[in-house]
Amino acid sequence: MKELFSTERLIVRKFTPEDHNDIADILTDAEVTYFEPYETFTREACVQEAINFSNSDEFYAVVLDDKVIGKIYFSDKGFGSYEIGYTFNRNYQGKGYACESIVGMMRYAFTTLGVRRIFAEIDTRNQKSIRLVERAGMRKEAEHKELFPRKGENDVYNDFLIYAILKKEFMK
Repeated sequence: MKELFSTERLIVRKFTPEDHNDIADILTDAEVTYFEPYETFTREACVQEAINFSNSDEFYAVVLDDKVIGKIYFSDKGFGSYEIGYTFNRNYQGKGYACESIVGMMRYAFTTLGVRRIFAEIDTRNQKSIRLVERAGMRKEAEHKELFPRKGENDVYNDFLIYAILKKEFMK
């Protein structure tokens, strides 16, 4: 199991196909996946998704005491700029794990991978996610009006905020 980095309480590593039950605990929860750009999964679909994640260089498991409690999406968008996203098991939200792992990912990206800029696209209605990136030190860069259609309401478009942080800002 390839560990990317660890924090005080967590390990961030590549996914394995065996993570499917823990992934299912996250991706089958309609409340957790509400702001995600995909539909809520079935438990059966999570078996294949675990395989997909294990073969991807963009998805990482956040592990607490041998349980996957969250996933981090980290994708190269060119010119040293990466997009970050995250989804956490509802039972582990509000305990600082998401912030700890996101800050850990930023530190790893800036110091080990040579990343220049990290950004997140967040639905303006997702106040928990906005508070999270602000706690992690990111700043609001832009607001995009009516960017993506709302789940289940294709005639309604949601506004999105862009939060970002540069390596030189993070390293201060």
